[in-house]
Amino acid sequence: MHMEDASGSLSSPALRNKYWILRHGRSVPNERGLIVSSLENGTKPEFGLAPQGVEQARAAGEQLRKELQEIGVPVDSVKIRYSPFSRTTETACVVAGVLAIPFQGPSCEYADIWSVDEAHPYTAPEGGESVADVASRLSAVLSSTETQFHGSTILFVSHGDPLQIFQAVLSGAKENMSFLDDLTNLKVKDTRVASVLSQHRKFALITGELRQVV
Repeated sequence: MHMEDASGSLSSPALRNKYWILRHGRSVPNERGLIVSSLENGTKPEFGLAPQGVEQARAAGEQLRKELQEIGVPVDSVKIRYSPFSRTTETACVVAGVLAIPFQGPSCEYADIWSVDEAHPYTAPEGGESVADVASRLSAVLSSTETQFHGSTILFVSHGDPLQIFQAVLSGAKENMSFLDDLTNLKVKDTRVASVLSQHRKFALITGELRQVV
């Protein structure tokens, strides 16, 4: 499913689409030093983007447009999937505006997750999910997107932790396709899965960072 080309970048001939990720721009909670992780609070307008975050989102949109042009991918092939939180919704909206593509209503394809324990990917924080739980859910989102679209450029706009985990999932699949199958059976604590997922923090993104993953 995954292999490296001559430049060392990740390529996936078995995937039907190209994938990019974008961490939301700097938010009001970031400015205030707050952790806003519940859906109830996260969707409130007052916890959206800070002025700097709007500029970061705009810059990311310009960067994506430029990079797509360089590789000959039409902008109208872009489909944006995003977390329903205000900071991610607003980021996605700004990017869509820069690309001049339609922006649809909130999408709850996957949720925010914070305070994931790097050392114990099968252990869920109180009131939250384990890394493996999130990885399994993101794998399902990937499968659903692959079924829904073909030949599109998919932009996932989300939060730091989920995007780190998503990249770890792709990293594991690159080494062995059975990794994705192992994620479907979380009752069994597979040491190989744990070792891959425990490395998710090395894929960290700063606010407003855009990255092509496949």
